[in-house]
Amino acid sequence: MLETLDAAAVRRWCASGLAALRRHQGEIDDLNVYPVPDGDTGTNLVLTLNSAQQALAMDLDTLPDGGSTPHGHALRLMARGALLGARGNSGVILSQILRGFADALAVAPAVRGRQLAAALGGATTAAYAAVARPVEGTLLSVVAAAARAAEQTDSDDLCVVARAAAGAAATALARTPEQLPALARAGVVDAGGRGLCVLLDALVEVITGELPERPEPAPPRVRPPATAVRETGSDAYAYEVQFLLDAGPAAVDRLRAELAELGDSLVVVGDGASDGGTWNVHVHVNDVGAAIEAGVVAGRPYRISVTRFADQLAARPAPGARPDGRGAVVVAPGSGIAEIFAAEGATVVPANPSTGELLDAVRATGAARVVVLPNDPNTQAVANAAAREAHALGVKVSVVPTRSPVQALAALAVRDPERRFEDDVIAMAEAAGACRYAEVCQASKEALTVAGPCRPGDVLALVEGEVHLIGADLVDTCAALLDRMLGGGGELVTLLCGADAPQGLADAVREHVQRRWPFVEVQAYEGGQPHYPLLVGVE
Repeated sequence: MLETLDAAAVRRWCASGLAALRRHQGEIDDLNVYPVPDGDTGTNLVLTLNSAQQALAMDLDTLPDGGSTPHGHALRLMARGALLGARGNSGVILSQILRGFADALAVAPAVRGRQLAAALGGATTAAYAAVARPVEGTLLSVVAAAARAAEQTDSDDLCVVARAAAGAAATALARTPEQLPALARAGVVDAGGRGLCVLLDALVEVITGELPERPEPAPPRVRPPATAVRETGSDAYAYEVQFLLDAGPAAVDRLRAELAELGDSLVVVGDGASDGGTWNVHVHVNDVGAAIEAGVVAGRPYRISVTRFADQLAARPAPGARPDGRGAVVVAPGSGIAEIFAAEGATVVPANPSTGELLDAVRATGAARVVVLPNDPNTQAVANAAAREAHALGVKVSVVPTRSPVQALAALAVRDPERRFEDDVIAMAEAAGACRYAEVCQASKEALTVAGPCRPGDVLALVEGEVHLIGADLVDTCAALLDRMLGGGGELVTLLCGADAPQGLADAVREHVQRRWPFVEVQAYEGGQPHYPLLVGVE
């Protein structure tokens, strides 16, 4: 048993809490019915605490900031990581609970029972302050009950206070159906509160060496019909908007007021920096543009995510389904291509990204194993650098050296979560390598190519990066390109039409292939890429 909560214990709590949340992730997702079925609270809590764990891993050998104790420094890292990676209402509130802990214990010489009680009190204050319209019967009620019990214990014994807090939280969780009729109708307890109980029980296990025995919450008795998907708030708003914001306190106060007029489920929380620092903004709205514009006026918004609740509901997995811990990050040079990759479940990054942007995308997947598809030889080195940085965060990243979006489509098509990750990466690399790629563009200046001299305005057809054909007519050159590529074999042709492609280009090329190569399947999409009217893949 521990007499004090030191930095090593904080790190063990984060790791064991994350492991416990992952074990209960499906169960917590299924509990999420307030005010309508959502099914992602467990997932959001896992992703939020995973970000906290990554922040701790990045700073393993760094000495505490001036004025912070080692345990306070670890708690501050944990809180800031949770803030930057917070997902959904539950994740944002959890980040503030951790911040309350960190603020209360940052300079405490030792963390015993009374200090833990004070930390829970600070966590409760921060959690309630984060929510524009607090609702009882939620995670807020559970953390408040834990804080009251810890304070009433009036003991310096760390084990006694931790057990009392976790026990009171479990009791408060059981009462949440009495406070929220929606929970009572479904026969469940609050999902966010259940997640907090899992974390407090993990803290008890770290301190005492014993995991408290608790009865498992009952599964949902009734699934009310869902018309929208959200963790909190009414069903009057169709979109969830969330972003990080660098701004000063005065600007954030104005932002709060403006967003409160636009929607509900508003949570705006910061990292406590004296100069304003970083804020996590979460709101449900109908006017997405107005919400993001308000963020632009207030400061510098980034990592902007928009979720349409109807789409989220349609994509919801079966009850109890759990993610396999894998993700994919794909670089997309056009809006249409981005939509295609997103439909495949990938996290999409615009063309020519920086190492930091790719690293942000890797972290945004919330997965422990991620494959990156750069789709450009110039981006591969950046992707490799991001993979090395991600390794330091505890995320395993493999880069499949795709040189064109059509190769990425081939790679994503063979993904199989039932395979070992390493085997899956090999299969994706083999599929990408088996896809020959080409692009068609217009020459901008005179040059001598392997296919002969070209002049400005000539149509160039490049195969695997080398000019193979020079023509005067776009459709004729595209048709000749397909004849040359299919002459070496192929069963499937993928066409991605660019932003400047003339209307009917894909149809003309498809008709040519069907006439000359009747046994070849053709798939055509609006890619939206600049500079290249047509990208071609042959498998």
